[in-house]
Amino acid sequence: FITRAKRRIRTTQFQHQTTRLFSSKTATHTTSTTSVSMPTVATDSASDWELSSSGKYWTFTRPLEKSDNDDRHYRLIKLATNDLQVLLIHDGDTDKSSAALDVHVGHLSDPDDLQGLAHFCEHLLFMGTEKYPKENDYNQYLSEHSGFSNAFTGVENTNYYFEIGHEYLGGALDRFAQFFISPLFSASCTERELKAVDSEHKKNRQQDSWRMFQLEKSLSNPDHPYCHFGTGSLETLYDEPKAKGQDIRAELLKFHDSYYSANIMKLCILGRESLDQLTDWAVEKFKDVRNKGIEPPSFPGHPLTEKELMKQIFIKPVKDVRSLEMTFPFPDQRPLYGVQPGRYISHLIGHEGHGSILSLLKKNGWANYLQVGSIHGGIGFEFLRISIDLTEEGLKCYEDVVLCIFQYIELLRRTGVQKSTFDEVQSLASLAFRFKEKYPPSQYTSRLAGLMQHGYPSQYVLSGPSLIREYDPELINRDLGYLRPDNFRIMVASQQAPGNVEFSKRERWYDTEYEIMEFSGPLKQSLSNLSLNDSLHLPGQNDFIPTNFETHKKDIKQPAKRPDLVMNTPKMRLWYKKDDTFWVPRANVWILFRSPLAYATPTNCVKTRLYTDILKDSLNEYAYDAEVAGLSYNIENQLEGMLLAIGGYNDKLSVLLVKVIQKMRDLQVDPERFKLLKDQLRRSYRNFSLEPPYQHALYYLSYFTQDKMWTNAEKLKELDAITAEDIQSFYPTILSHLHLEALVHGNVQQEEAEKMMTSVAEVLKPRELLPSQLIGHRSLILPPGSKWVYKHQVEDPNNVNSGIEYLIQVGNVTQTSLRARLSLLAQIAQEPCFDQLRTKEQLGYLVFSGVRKQTGSMGMRFIIQSERDTVYLENRIEEFLIKLRGIIDGMSEQEYQAQVQSLIFKKLEKDKNLGQEGGKYWTHIHSGYYEFDQVDNDVTQLKTISKESLLEFFDKYIDPLSPESRKISVHIQSQKTPSATAKKYKVNIESLHTCLVAQGVTRLSVDDLRAAVEKGDAGEAPIQAILREMLIDESKGNEEDIEELMSKLVAAMGMVENNASQTNGSVNGTFVTVDSKKTARRLSTADTGGESSAESGQQTPVRDHSNLPEGNNVITDPVDFKSRMELSPAAVPLIEF
Repeated sequence: FITRAKRRIRTTQFQHQTTRLFSSKTATHTTSTTSVSMPTVATDSASDWELSSSGKYWTFTRPLEKSDNDDRHYRLIKLATNDLQVLLIHDGDTDKSSAALDVHVGHLSDPDDLQGLAHFCEHLLFMGTEKYPKENDYNQYLSEHSGFSNAFTGVENTNYYFEIGHEYLGGALDRFAQFFISPLFSASCTERELKAVDSEHKKNRQQDSWRMFQLEKSLSNPDHPYCHFGTGSLETLYDEPKAKGQDIRAELLKFHDSYYSANIMKLCILGRESLDQLTDWAVEKFKDVRNKGIEPPSFPGHPLTEKELMKQIFIKPVKDVRSLEMTFPFPDQRPLYGVQPGRYISHLIGHEGHGSILSLLKKNGWANYLQVGSIHGGIGFEFLRISIDLTEEGLKCYEDVVLCIFQYIELLRRTGVQKSTFDEVQSLASLAFRFKEKYPPSQYTSRLAGLMQHGYPSQYVLSGPSLIREYDPELINRDLGYLRPDNFRIMVASQQAPGNVEFSKRERWYDTEYEIMEFSGPLKQSLSNLSLNDSLHLPGQNDFIPTNFETHKKDIKQPAKRPDLVMNTPKMRLWYKKDDTFWVPRANVWILFRSPLAYATPTNCVKTRLYTDILKDSLNEYAYDAEVAGLSYNIENQLEGMLLAIGGYNDKLSVLLVKVIQKMRDLQVDPERFKLLKDQLRRSYRNFSLEPPYQHALYYLSYFTQDKMWTNAEKLKELDAITAEDIQSFYPTILSHLHLEALVHGNVQQEEAEKMMTSVAEVLKPRELLPSQLIGHRSLILPPGSKWVYKHQVEDPNNVNSGIEYLIQVGNVTQTSLRARLSLLAQIAQEPCFDQLRTKEQLGYLVFSGVRKQTGSMGMRFIIQSERDTVYLENRIEEFLIKLRGIIDGMSEQEYQAQVQSLIFKKLEKDKNLGQEGGKYWTHIHSGYYEFDQVDNDVTQLKTISKESLLEFFDKYIDPLSPESRKISVHIQSQKTPSATAKKYKVNIESLHTCLVAQGVTRLSVDDLRAAVEKGDAGEAPIQAILREMLIDESKGNEEDIEELMSKLVAAMGMVENNASQTNGSVNGTFVTVDSKKTARRLSTADTGGESSAESGQQTPVRDHSNLPEGNNVITDPVDFKSRMELSPAAVPLIEF
């Protein structure tokens, strides 16, 4: 239960994609439904389960507790063959189906000498099964039917899930089930996915959240598995096992056989089919999952014992951050779901209103924000963590910060549990559950499969921890008793440690610098004699708790497809749509304050940002009650000016809106808070340089394709000179001339919406802008046939990764015909791109392809983060584009139409909740195009696109050799340069590896081949002999096959016999270093093995991968480049107002 969930929360999961589970919708039920006041039942009884007439499964007969807003139907069954518990969900309105399976084993169960094995098993499980041996069959099937899949490994669970067009659930379930029945774990995939796991770890190594998470684990009880390194790496899963003679694949099979048992799995299936049909599929497809009768892994004791407590850990972060964390051992809250003591305690400690801890810390100039939460560690143990973002002064006084927190805890102890506060927390939880909305099916099934592992009584499988059912002050006081001065430890993160502390130690897995010490004498003394602080008190009544939930629901034949323009004056446009789909007592309001001054110069941009930051800071105590009550706001500066967004329960929404607008007008800049917020912004600008390389590639690509974008360096240069007085005098000039454009969407009547906007105008009283001041920003358009590259070095010297974004501009985003073709091409490319560049070639953990849209332009984009050289990555992207054309050309008409229908299905997918629908409308408004019927326009076009016309589109706009192609790429290159040998032979080693994979030899890595070259360079043996020996060991082929393969490699790579007279530029007379043009010719004419090449999905490179493709121009002067490019048209409305 994390208070202030928008703050940084360290993850305990390893996710293949950045996926957040938004707890804003739910569902529940077997055959009947109950209200949320159902009494707690400790456990299921045998009489609660009834055997089906077929004898194949048991059905839970009691009703499942679900939200009043949930119209889905549920059934909970248990398969008779293997005890697999399955939650079935019938949703007659869903256009996407989903399933998720959670296995009750995570990285706490890794063997001590094979850390990361559970995570590695998660990676390998997707790589083919006995029934579907093709390694990308599953993902290809999903991709062809509007679907996707993902998985993550946690401390005690591994969760697999997918989503697909509702008509194809049966086929997807059949493939999904086989992963838990007969996975292949093939040797070639095993070695390749080892590299994917290692790449994932290296992606995380310079991320402070991962470094701090692992450090706290590494410094926990060494006899408890919590101290494990859960991600794994080549070191833990390849090098060390190999040195010990362990077979990693055999160990993987042993792990899978030990823990992947049906009785500790939970399955959730959601579809449009009837519950009976879903039941039949569950029984038929999952009955053969083996039940090994094992108990879920448990872990006695707590990771924090007396030896680990009363310690302070000082950590040197990568970024310039200052934080304090206090971590307490805490009881497992899952068995306490009825009372949830941690939720009550976190609510009070994490409160941000007047009299709170944060209020006092901010008044003293010690902190910027605070976050509290109980964090589940594993069966039987949790942590309660208090995290504070410190100011520079707060870092110096961190022990005083700790004292303030304990003074508040002492206040809680002395005042006792407050029934009124408990009732408020309980009431807000009930409201959130009562009005839960739907959200994407895969998020829902994944969450429910996980909740099914938590041990709640079966009737609470849907509601779980969402509701607080019992008032038990003794239990709350008991858990509050764990927050003692002798029962916690401190972690302080800062670039410069306080006092005379030196970072003398390094954590093994992330190389994090740290120091660990006992509590100081003064800290122990101050905590041993706690008194109350008069500035601290409990929160008062929350006036933002809603009381009016009327939605005026009525029968609607067809919901409106777009909002109406209900106000249109020179100063203001108001778009309005009453919720006619979801019928929840919520609303969302977006207001764009257009001002040409806000982004006119870097200085103005920074001033506007500081203004919005100060505004939010000054409103924090007031607005926190609204946030707790389910109503929140945000305001931020943008290219056009400022954007205010407010959303939540509509009952008190207008009250919050008026308060925000009044504060915008009347803001008084506090000089002391200004200094702290300015420091925060300064560090934010500087810290951006330490973001992952791929983010820098995206950032610079945006810079080179937008007409106006101030860089962080330009903004940072202006920041220091700005004073509090500057902000006080600046913001009225912005507010004096504005154009307001707003959308009010949800449970609000039109009259009320108009009243809101009228009040905004009356409070601010802006003068109108000139029409010429409303012209929006534009894109830069590359000349036809041009290729541009911008190179920039990764600023973090310790980051081994490089990043690239490769963009092919196609046309104006308003050109529907081109837009539809571009989206179809991206749809077809997505799965083979990932399969080729990520899975087969192992270029990096982060591989993405898709469409980039901006005002006035759009294009096909590829993003890769990798340890490989960015020039090599660019060449591989272009090789994939050549391959992609062949994929499209080779499609049967049926396969092609399947892709078209898959994309149409995606575009027609219904919005799941109010926020999703409103966000879509606002995107169309904010873009300036107002193309509310964009989906219909695209679908109409898609239905007319033949395969031949798509190929014509490809040949004209996408083909790298086309005279019409317009390409720009951004290369963010790591400072971790390759070794001299690797540099010298880069093209040969990379290309040799590609050739080997093309011939089906996938076990040899680039590093293996580099080692062979270095051996040859050292004169140990001719390189050909070394390679021949390696091939014999790795391919297990006969002598004839080996020699045939060697002859192909000789032809492709230019290897010659050991004859110095033949080796101009050779090393040891065996490996030509490279006349790049000759090598390119050899590569283009080499025999690549025909069918085996096609089967592997690889192609031998037809280019010199050490150099940029021909025709590229390197951007050396960004400003000069931008000044020479043409501008696109600005956004012009596509509808009549």
